[in-house]
Amino acid sequence: MFRSRISVLLLGLVLAVFIPRIISMIKYMINSGSFTLSGILVFGAVMFLLCGFRYVISGDKLYGKIFWIIPSESVKISDIVSVERSYNPLSSAAASLKRLAVNSSGGSVFSYILISPVREQEFIEDLKSVNPNIKVNVPVKKGILRIWDWDI
Repeated sequence: MFRSRISVLLLGLVLAVFIPRIISMIKYMINSGSFTLSGILVFGAVMFLLCGFRYVISGDKLYGKIFWIIPSESVKISDIVSVERSYNPLSSAAASLKRLAVNSSGGSVFSYILISPVREQEFIEDLKSVNPNIKVNVPVKKGILRIWDWDI
């Protein structure tokens, strides 16, 4: 089981969207029901990002799970063709913008899934132990100015 990497930038973006709305509600004494709903949404979004995503390799399947139990997506490891670095901001089971695109040749609607495991190299090694034909293109670039690396 691998937990998702958490991006400080993505967490900051969620808070930057909701916090000004809550501040304006407090300032102008807007309906308490709206205030409560906004507070619940902020709390839910933060909790979703902080403890939401896990990736499980079980047999010949890779599962993405939300809150450890709710399956969100899965792919057969034998159908995986390649794993590549991606910064695609599309909605996915990833709490970071620094992601891996797992490309598959299976019969599903989407040909890839976006994930962001914390221990990427170990994750890729586990995938390759099941399917050694997976092509890997995951360069490791580090640097002080690389905002994509601001992960927990």
